[in-house]
Amino acid sequence: MNRLESPPASRKGLRTGFTTGACAAAATKAALQALLLRLPPEQVTVHLPAGCDATFRPEDWVVSERETSCGIIKDAGDDPDVTHGALIRAAVAWRDEPGWDLRGGEGVGTVTRPGLGLEIGRPAINPVPRRMITAVVQDLVGPELDRHGLIVTISVRDGERLAKKTLNGRLGIIRGLSILGTSGIVRPYSTAAWRASVVQAVDVAAAGGCREVVLSTGGTTERFAMAVRKDLPEIAFVEMGIFTGAALKACAKVEIERAILSGQIGKFSKIAQGFMQTHAAGNRVDTRFLAELAAQHGVTCSLREAIVAANTARHVGELITSARATSVFEGLCEAVVKQCRAYVQNRLELGAILFDFDGTVLAKLPA
Repeated sequence: MNRLESPPASRKGLRTGFTTGACAAAATKAALQALLLRLPPEQVTVHLPAGCDATFRPEDWVVSERETSCGIIKDAGDDPDVTHGALIRAAVAWRDEPGWDLRGGEGVGTVTRPGLGLEIGRPAINPVPRRMITAVVQDLVGPELDRHGLIVTISVRDGERLAKKTLNGRLGIIRGLSILGTSGIVRPYSTAAWRASVVQAVDVAAAGGCREVVLSTGGTTERFAMAVRKDLPEIAFVEMGIFTGAALKACAKVEIERAILSGQIGKFSKIAQGFMQTHAAGNRVDTRFLAELAAQHGVTCSLREAIVAANTARHVGELITSARATSVFEGLCEAVVKQCRAYVQNRLELGAILFDFDGTVLAKLPA
């Protein structure tokens, strides 16, 4: 069992875990020690960027005079991570020429698009894991690298299959997973990693030449938006989830000129109230806000009362649709655009598409 020497704070009852980057660094250290001593260590300890040490137990050893490899089973703690239980492997081998090279093996993706902060054609091993692996190499064999060199190859067992459950393909990372992590620690249900992936998706879209993107509140509305905006490439669609503000700021920072928000009535009602991280408004939709919005569009008193009493946002949408008060949906889109425009201080052209739960467009701005 891998463990932290100095456990960080986490949500009560939830275990923290380790990133693929931390596992790759630990596997590299273990393989190097075995290559140097010809004796595989039972465990290795690495210092994590979070400021604490973690101890790992390597397994699945292959040892020879010039090459050694081993793996670390990734423990993601209580986070629902697709790489939980994956074997992160490091192979280290001497070479005749001086210096060292970090390579990606089977199951580690290859970068094919700009915007990720990684060199095109190189393995998708992110900067912090690269630094961790570099520190291990320099610490153990740094002086030796002037005489003979070293090749370090990171691989992930079954990584290509696991990558199909991620957004790697859309980001231009092919044939495998990314080796990730900025702290070395996976915090259960962390929003930081989620937010970072949204910003990264915007960066990739901009680097790929997109000047217009569609920011969707979820996977369902993204699929709906793709059916409506068939003129846009796949990388122009960003599933922002709850991170409306982060996505908008990311767009305003790069060369994105126009952002279209795609969502359903529940999330749109929160954005229209100025909540730029939509879970901040709580789980329940503010039906009084929607009733006030409906009143501005001349609906009857009985409909306003029914909206206030509605149990869900979906029910509100059904009430408005049954009353044929479609101008309320248009007003909701206008409120969303107004709030978002103010948030980015008019640095973006903005639009909105409001869908029902079957993918029908209820309102679209611009029309």
